Amino acid sequence: MPATRKQKLKVYCTPVGFHDAYVAAPSQKAALEAWGAKTNLFGQGSAHQVTDAALTKAPLDRPGEVIKVLRGSDAEQLAALERTPAPERESEQAKETQPAKVMRAPRGPKPSRAKLNKAEDALEALQTRQTQEIERLRQQERPLAEKRRKLGQKQAGELAAAKNRVEGEREHYERAVRIWGKGE
Repeated sequence: MPATRKQKLKVYCTPVGFHDAYVAAPSQKAALEAWGAKTNLFGQGSAHQVTDAALTKAPLDRPGEVIKVLRGSDAEQLAALERTPAPERESEQAKETQPAKVMRAPRGPKPSRAKLNKAEDALEALQTRQTQEIERLRQQERPLAEKRRKLGQKQAGELAAAKNRVEGEREHYERAVRIWGKGE
């Protein structure tokens, strides 16, 4: 039986916000899947393989799991923000010297909402009708429930009286049998 070959894991990294996301995977494709990437981050230069032993230890301990590591301290991140120049606003003169923007071809009329409105109205009417039907049945059920309650009370009373009658007759019969057995 041929021995199965275990693929060697490599560690890959990509930036995610203020973090670096590391993953130990057998291939770039597997790393992209672990990150949930929809595009090839390696082709864009946003992801790369890591060989530094200090950075590869945690991902290799948990293969396939994305390990996020904060990139720099809070102070370093704030300092980097302060060094980033704010985008400049265009001056009126610069706007005038720029070529005119290309106009899009005119669009057709806005789609009609009439069919959607009709469908929504039909849905609302159906829900109202169904609610009314249920309420009518509930109103019909109330008197029946009251009749059922009263009938249950009446039957319980009749049943108790019949059981008492049976018990009384049983006692009378057993007394008569005792007397008969004594031969009196």
